[in-house]
Amino acid sequence: MVRGYKQEHVYKHPWDRVTAATWRKYQDLDNKPQLSHVLSVDTIARRVDGATGVLESTRLVSVNAPCPWWLQRIIGDRVCHCIERSSVDAAARTMQIVTRNVTLKDFVEVEEKCWCSPHPQNPDWTLFRQEMNIRCSTLSALASLAEKIEQRCIEKFQQNSAKGRQVMEQLCAFLEKESSLGGS
Repeated sequence: MVRGYKQEHVYKHPWDRVTAATWRKYQDLDNKPQLSHVLSVDTIARRVDGATGVLESTRLVSVNAPCPWWLQRIIGDRVCHCIERSSVDAAARTMQIVTRNVTLKDFVEVEEKCWCSPHPQNPDWTLFRQEMNIRCSTLSALASLAEKIEQRCIEKFQQNSAKGRQVMEQLCAFLEKESSLGGS
């Protein structure tokens, strides 16, 4: 069984500010209390495609996977490592991020997709779309337990997503203030 979650959010900030905030989201220490589930983010690769001008990045994201103590004993670890691949096309003003777990896949598979683009009705705002799919591997006897775990993962994702949006709003406001100070 696969559980999914989709949401849209409008940032009342221009696309370039929102994408800049995306890169700083996990780096600013002020955000650490709100994003405490994120243990580390390391850039593995970054390049600009010479033909298209698209920035492509790959990062390793390590997160604290929330689970009950008894489940931790079964899977053996609470830390989940994920690969985040992003593509930023400044000319088209689009950003796409796809994140998948590379550890704990024998137990649970998680895929998150995010897109940023100018809002269709107001180009000074940014439309952010997010989609998450979670699938637990199960034996038929454990199907009920797997469904509960998938539901718990979705609930935790929704909580963390709300915290992430709050951090992004704070970063966008900071960047707006920073740019207005630099422009005076």
